[in-house]
Amino acid sequence: MAENSQLEYLWGKIKERAEKLINPVSFSSFIEDLEPVDVVNKKLVLKALTEVTAATVTKHHLEHLRAAAQSADVGLVGVAIVVDGSDTYTLDEMPDAYEENDLVLDKRYTFESFVVGPQNKFVYAAAKSVATAPGENFNPLYIYGGTGLGKTHLMQAIANEISAKKPSLKVIYTTSEKFLNEYVDSMYAKKSAGTDNEFRFRNRYRNVDVLIIDDIQFWAGKYGVQEAFFHTFNELFSQHKQIVISSDCPAKELTTLEERLRTRFEGGLIADIQPPDLETKIAILKRKALEKKYVIPEDVLAFLVKNSDNNVRTLEGRLNTVIFASKLHEEPITTKLAATALQESIGTEEEQEELTPEAIIRATCNYYGVTKNDLIGKSKRQELVRARQICTYLLCDMLTLPLVSVGKEMGGRDHATIIYSRDKVAELMRVNDTIAKSVTDIKSAVLKQ
Repeated sequence: MAENSQLEYLWGKIKERAEKLINPVSFSSFIEDLEPVDVVNKKLVLKALTEVTAATVTKHHLEHLRAAAQSADVGLVGVAIVVDGSDTYTLDEMPDAYEENDLVLDKRYTFESFVVGPQNKFVYAAAKSVATAPGENFNPLYIYGGTGLGKTHLMQAIANEISAKKPSLKVIYTTSEKFLNEYVDSMYAKKSAGTDNEFRFRNRYRNVDVLIIDDIQFWAGKYGVQEAFFHTFNELFSQHKQIVISSDCPAKELTTLEERLRTRFEGGLIADIQPPDLETKIAILKRKALEKKYVIPEDVLAFLVKNSDNNVRTLEGRLNTVIFASKLHEEPITTKLAATALQESIGTEEEQEELTPEAIIRATCNYYGVTKNDLIGKSKRQELVRARQICTYLLCDMLTLPLVSVGKEMGGRDHATIIYSRDKVAELMRVNDTIAKSVTDIKSAVLKQ
C-alpha cells in the first residue's frame, strides 16, 4: 500500500467517528477539507489551507478529533495540524518528535525487554534496585560500557519504571550534550539579556527526585558545565534524590573531569556492561524478531551473530535487513537468503570500514535532490523530514557511531530525536515498500561511491 493511501485510510477511519461528534455545518466547513500528510509520534498530521481553519479547529474541535482518533483503533493517539505553507504545528502543540525542551522516553526500553545474560546481570540488578527504591540504594549509580551494549536501554528503563510505578516522583532523563547546551544557553542569556534563565536552569535540574544523565564523557575539558553539575549533584545527593550516570569508561579513567566529580561518582555503585556472549546475542536477536512478529530459525540467528561485532544496534540492523529481504522477495528466511541479503546490503567488511557519515549524507541528498543544508536544517516540510529521518536511520544502520555523534552529523539533533527517526523508519520499512526501496537504493548508492 502506498504511503498516501495509508494516510487516507487512517484519516477516513477518524473522519467516520468525527462526523458523529461534530455538527454537520462545522464538519463540512472545517474538517472535511483537512488533508493527511504524515504520522508523527502516533498523531496524524493534517494540513489546513488557512490559519483561520487551523484556529477554528484548535478552539472548537480538538477534543472531538482526538477522541475520534483514539476510538478509531488504528494505533493513533491524536492529531496535529500544519497550516499550508507553514512549517510550524498549530494544533495539539508540536509533536513530541520535535520538542526541544525535554527528551522523550522510548517506551520500549523496559526491564522486561532487556535481555539479561552473564555479562550484564549485575548492572541489570543494580538498575532494577534503583528503580524500585530511588535514592535509597546505590546513589549515585554509575553505568559504563561500550557503544551499543545497552546503557541507554537500562537508563531509560529506570526512568520508565519509576514514571509508571511512582508517578508522583519527578524524573528527568537527559544526555550530557543536552545538559551542556542548556547550561550554555542559560549563561549566554544571562550575559546578553539579563534574564533569569540561569535560575530556571538551576531550578529545573535541582528540583527533581531522579536525575538520569547519559554519556557524561562528552564533558571532557568543559569545566563550566562540570562546575554546574557538581553543585547540582551535591544539592540532589544531600536531599537523598537519585542520580544515575552513564559513560563509556570507568569513572577513574575520566581524567579530563575534575577530581571532585570523579570521587563523587566512585562514592556510589559502579557497574559495567560487558559485551554479550554468543548465547546472549542470539537471545537478543530472538527477542527483537518476536517484537517484529517474526520467528527466525535458530540456524539463521546463529549465522547473523557469527563474525558480528558486539553492538546490539548493529545486530538489529542485520536482522532488519534479512526480514526486509524475505518480504521483498517473498521467500522464507533461510541462511542462504540471509547471506545474500547481508552481502547486498553492506558489501564486504572492507567496504563497510570505508563508509563515512559524509558518504551517507551525500547519497541521501542526491537521491532526494536536496542540499546538505536542507537535509540537516530545521525545515519541517514533509519531504525534507522524511529524507532526514531516512538519512538518520542509515547513519545508525550502516555505521557504529554513538547516537550523540549521529545527532551532531544531523545538525545537532538530540538523542531522543535520533532514536525516534531511526525507529520510525525501521517501522515504516516493515509496512511501506516505497520507504523500504528508498532505503535500499540509497544504501546501494553509498556502497558504489
